[in-house]
Amino acid sequence: MEGRPETVRVWDPLVRIGHWTLVAAFATAYVTAGDALEMHEWAGYVVAAYLIVRVIWGIVGADHARFTDFFYGPRQVITYLSDMIRHRARRYLGHSPAGGAMVFALLIMLAGTTVTGMAELASSYGEGPLSGLVQQRSEHLQAQASSDAAEQTGGEEPESALQELHELFANVTLVLILFHVAGVVVASILHRENLVLGMVTGRKASHD
Repeated sequence: MEGRPETVRVWDPLVRIGHWTLVAAFATAYVTAGDALEMHEWAGYVVAAYLIVRVIWGIVGADHARFTDFFYGPRQVITYLSDMIRHRARRYLGHSPAGGAMVFALLIMLAGTTVTGMAELASSYGEGPLSGLVQQRSEHLQAQASSDAAEQTGGEEPESALQELHELFANVTLVLILFHVAGVVVASILHRENLVLGMVTGRKASHD
């Protein structure tokens, strides 16, 4: 009877805890958009805090957490995806080229989501970390714009350009997350390992 495969620690606690905290925070922010503003805001702050910590950790953190460990060029990413389609993609102990590209894409989209969200909060309510940088729209202009737009939209409250941009970033992020989940499932099947469990325990098989 064969014993369990030898494993090594790949993901440190900060990466794992940060990953699942981000999952919970983004999900909370997404489902509370437009309904529970205070909860939506605090979930957004958690995402923003995660981004700051992750960027710092990506520079000075553990080996597989550093950006230099999974920064690949476009050709490497395309080659990996092509090999994955052919069921011959190489297994990586840390992030694969496709996984690394997804990490950077998600960080950029999440940053855009949080910054535009805080800018909209500052512009509409004069609140939040960017309230000193983003000029709040005056009550008179807000009322006039709302009145004019309401006449054109049948009484519905119009969305500002910042709010629309914020929603765009959030929706693109959601699409990337769906691709990320699909990629994890495919890679788990291809390499015969549970990548989700690896992000829970921090450990993966030391060899193919």
